[in-house]
Amino acid sequence: MRAILLPLLLAGAIPAAAQVPPPATPKPGQVLVSGTVPDEASKAAMLARLRELYGADQVVDQIAIGRVVLPPNWVGYVQKLIGADLKLISKGQLRIDGNNISVHGEVANEAQRQQIASDFATSLNPTYTVNNGLRVSAAEQNLLDATLARRIIEFESGKATLTPSGQAILDEMAAALHKVKDKKVEVIGHTDNVGLRESNVALSLARAEAVRGYLAGRGVDPAMVTVSGQGPDRPVADNASPDGRARNRRIEFRVAQ
Repeated sequence: MRAILLPLLLAGAIPAAAQVPPPATPKPGQVLVSGTVPDEASKAAMLARLRELYGADQVVDQIAIGRVVLPPNWVGYVQKLIGADLKLISKGQLRIDGNNISVHGEVANEAQRQQIASDFATSLNPTYTVNNGLRVSAAEQNLLDATLARRIIEFESGKATLTPSGQAILDEMAAALHKVKDKKVEVIGHTDNVGLRESNVALSLARAEAVRGYLAGRGVDPAMVTVSGQGPDRPVADNASPDGRARNRRIEFRVAQ
């Protein structure tokens, strides 16, 4: 059976002899379900479960009846997958092709990503395989990027000591990080290419650690923050100009995926 739900999807090949409903364009928020099942009873059972979960008006039926061979108790296993976990996924797709399951889309955090795949696996028998293609929503990264707003967190020249302007930016970043729940955030230090690479890598790491220490003083749990120093290896501007070197001397915040 191949089917699509928006926010999720069910899937499998449609035989040439199947009576395929005309194409439908779902409205935002609706669930499109398509594919092929062997009989009306299987179709009715899945549609009833989907309508119970999402609401009758939100389910767009494109399920066909055709000659397909399904694993034993396939419909029962599919109904177990059509549960509350699906409503945690946005921009998603659930494919069920015989005993091969794949799920894609966005979830709010890493814990949800792992829990959904685990719940899927435990609701099926060992003949089924689950491919977890879920990804963590970019909302938290967008929040951090918007807060930093391309500003440079400044340090005293050649040191890992924050300047007052750098501290002011980190005060804002601390407030944003308090809104990032159940995520790890990497603080990445960068330098320009002036001086020895080894010294710059060490300085970039020391500055990232200084940022973590300052954030801890503003109530950010140090356990959620990892640090790394990239030195001059990832420039964002040309080091040939003073402005370019200044842009390369920066701190980045990256939400772990």
